[in-house]
Amino acid sequence: MTDKTMTPEEVVGQLRSGMTVGIGGWGSRRKPMALVRALLRSEITDLTVVSYGGPDVGVLAAAGRIRRLIAPFATLDSIPLEPHFRAARESGALTLTEYDEAMFMWGLHAAANRLPFLPVRAGLGSDVMRVNPELRTVTSPYADGEELVAVPALRLDAALVHLNRADRLGNAQYLGPDPYFDDLFCEAADAAYVSCEQLVETTELSKAGPPQSLLVSRHSVTGVVESPNGAHFTSCAPDYGRDEAFQKLYAATPWPEFSARFLSGGSEHAYQSAVRTWHEEQR
Repeated sequence: MTDKTMTPEEVVGQLRSGMTVGIGGWGSRRKPMALVRALLRSEITDLTVVSYGGPDVGVLAAAGRIRRLIAPFATLDSIPLEPHFRAARESGALTLTEYDEAMFMWGLHAAANRLPFLPVRAGLGSDVMRVNPELRTVTSPYADGEELVAVPALRLDAALVHLNRADRLGNAQYLGPDPYFDDLFCEAADAAYVSCEQLVETTELSKAGPPQSLLVSRHSVTGVVESPNGAHFTSCAPDYGRDEAFQKLYAATPWPEFSARFLSGGSEHAYQSAVRTWHEEQR
């Protein structure tokens, strides 16, 4: 048994420019934002980011850290299109590989199973094939002879995910309504880092939810970070909902102004303090 607890800075210390990094969560839901903010405080750049995109994509794109994005979308959920992603895309600041949601999922499955690709029907007859001319099709070797899309494995150098609870060994649990494929991100990566709302003893995990809520197993986890409110401003149900007021501020504020006020303090504590101060000002 190994204690895998780390700080956000120690996690980022394991990353390098040019890596392919998968980020769990979905849109503006349970994103590992504390780890993403730690990444922003580093000099790491030229990343390929693989994500069901939300503000993780937005802040990294706005800061110029993404070379290539592989995603089915980039949304804030209640705000349909992530505005900082949109600005980066329209300016040509990053290269986008856009897959159908099912294709994206099976790309993670292929990587998790160490396969070069998996055949799927998703994408056939759509513009996904036109805008991704590098995609190939395969023909079933069986009597049906069906043509299928060969979705390449989305192999990751590192994965960042956020869950509700975890133990020091790397077992992690979600308590909300959806797992968001975080287990696949971890299994598709050479190294996976889990932030959580609360570190608990292993025995406490079984008391907090049913067995199927134990989503991430220690065998696929490299490091664990306790980070209360670490998904902010995205939701982390049932611990807290999305901070809609702050998300609206983020979406409407020019990046240099937002970054200077909320991300220049040099630590996650400084960010959380700046957010509290802003909320107090709104009263």
